[in-house]
Amino acid sequence: MADPASYRPNDIPPLPGVYRFFNADDEVIYVGKALSLKSRLSSYFHGNLLERTYRMVHEAVRVDWTLVDSEVEALQLEFSWIKQFNPTYNVQFRDDKSYPYLAISLSDEFPKVFITRKQKRPGIKYFGPFTHAWALRNTFDVMLKVFPVRSCTDSNFHKARRSNRQCLLGDIGKCAAPCVEWISKEDHMKLARRLVDFMDAGVGDIVPTLQKEMEMAASAQEFERAAKIRDQISAMERVKESADATMPDNLYADVLAIHREGPHSAGSIFIIRGGAIKGSRSWLLDQRNALEGEDDISALFASVYGAGANIGLDVPAEILINELPNDCKVLESWLSSLRGSKVEIKVPQRGEKVEILTTVARNARYALIQSVNKRSADSAVSGKALIEIQEALSLERPPLRIECFDISNISGTSVVASMVVFEDGVAKKSEYRRFIIDTSTAWDDTRAIHQVLSRRLKRIADERDVDPAQVVEQGGAQRKFAYPPELIVVDGGAPQVSAAARAFEEMGMKDIALCGLAKRLEEVWLPGQSDPLILPRTSEGLYLLQRVRDEAHRFAITFHRSRRSGVMLESLLDEVPHLGHVRRAALLKRFGSVAALRRASAAEIAEIPGIGGTIADIIISSLQKERSPSFDAQTGEILTEEVRTGEGLEGP
Repeated sequence: MADPASYRPNDIPPLPGVYRFFNADDEVIYVGKALSLKSRLSSYFHGNLLERTYRMVHEAVRVDWTLVDSEVEALQLEFSWIKQFNPTYNVQFRDDKSYPYLAISLSDEFPKVFITRKQKRPGIKYFGPFTHAWALRNTFDVMLKVFPVRSCTDSNFHKARRSNRQCLLGDIGKCAAPCVEWISKEDHMKLARRLVDFMDAGVGDIVPTLQKEMEMAASAQEFERAAKIRDQISAMERVKESADATMPDNLYADVLAIHREGPHSAGSIFIIRGGAIKGSRSWLLDQRNALEGEDDISALFASVYGAGANIGLDVPAEILINELPNDCKVLESWLSSLRGSKVEIKVPQRGEKVEILTTVARNARYALIQSVNKRSADSAVSGKALIEIQEALSLERPPLRIECFDISNISGTSVVASMVVFEDGVAKKSEYRRFIIDTSTAWDDTRAIHQVLSRRLKRIADERDVDPAQVVEQGGAQRKFAYPPELIVVDGGAPQVSAAARAFEEMGMKDIALCGLAKRLEEVWLPGQSDPLILPRTSEGLYLLQRVRDEAHRFAITFHRSRRSGVMLESLLDEVPHLGHVRRAALLKRFGSVAALRRASAAEIAEIPGIGGTIADIIISSLQKERSPSFDAQTGEILTEEVRTGEGLEGP
């Protein structure tokens, strides 16, 4: 590694500009901009640098800069150089090219419609990208019924022309069969252009025309043709309903959102013109080596609008985003120069625009989930994560089996615990377990952790004492689990880890590692240590521990909600006359919650074996007499009788 003092420049001008750090191979490893080059560059050669900044300045062997007249010019040059040199230490969003497009080859003699994921080519009209491939396939199927443009391969098309025999698509009405001249070349081209017009303009401009054709066909007593047009209109309206969003017709904007989970981020854009979504795309953030404090939102703007972005959109006057970038004014000036008129970047606060932004943020989240799931299924990534955990916790071998425990309760009631299992870095849901905690001895998280770990460790000890071969010979049950864990994780900090460690000590378990992962700072707590272990935010090992912990939390919350609903229903049924244990159990099994039972009719209740119409009427009557306030299990909001029944509420 180079000594930064060996290449520290002198006489740096205090002027705006863009600078580049180079490594020993004369490759650009970082690009930055500054209003004062002297102030910014001097900060890289002082002490107390953060980890990745320290690594960058020690990898570099020289730095140069270019002066510009304004901060807007600096921003533009920075984006251009980042795109050109692809520096290692810059925040960059990589384009997610996994999304499919609907394509129509208008330059062909007989245009073809098809789905593709390949790079765009001249002579082909593209629509998309589409966020969900399954949605595009469904739309594609409906499109062929409404606009039966050929969708076969060129080889099949030429084969059909030679044999004068249409393919199956023609037989089932999904192709107009220009190969056998069911439709002329000119009419087929018109059909393809109608499909393009439909995708460009939406249903509104085409449905009235089809309705007139349907009425004319019905007047001429061509009922079969009228029915076919009716089905086409219905199919087109379904397409419109599936793709439509509640947005004003005069909305012309780009809507961007960024979603972050730990060290990972993703950004998405909806291109909205005239109140219709004309396109969408997502980017995934690669920040493994990005310097601390870098603005990922500005990097997203560079990916969307920078040189070489090539996503085929003009810059609108309004850009909506869920979080303002640090250089908002500079970005507005830069985008205004690209557009030729004023551009505003806004964070909407209410109304339809907030709803649209929420949808875009959801797309960014699912793009990130999809990417992370692919990485988690990658054995190389999982192996790296397990090795990082082994090294961080000083384990003898990688923890191939990890079990994580979490507690869920509200004020010590309906206390439950969950256990999730990850083997080789992948969730093994068949071995998840749920525990009901005995609240007579465990009414808080630490006592509950001690109780559930004691039960789990006792099971491990019991299975170790049994010879599997002997059990099989005697016709007994197999062991519940394939093998014991190498690592047990608890959701929590030092108190939870201490409680778990007591259970380990009482059961004499010394060959299973233990740690806790706290949510506040994502720190790892080890038994007997007063200070936590802080793993790097970009660590694959930390991310695996977070996924394990979050899965345990999700599983515990789900069980707690169902358990709490059952307890509330059982308590309510205790007050209803003529309900014994068997009938209460049947009602609990059928409805499961007070809300579900309140929504049920007397006929639905009477269908349950052993209830009948008379007792069903008694249950309905008892529910109507029940005046104690209920509450929303999701929000905790107390609901009055008027809210529950809808009485006394004003209409819309």
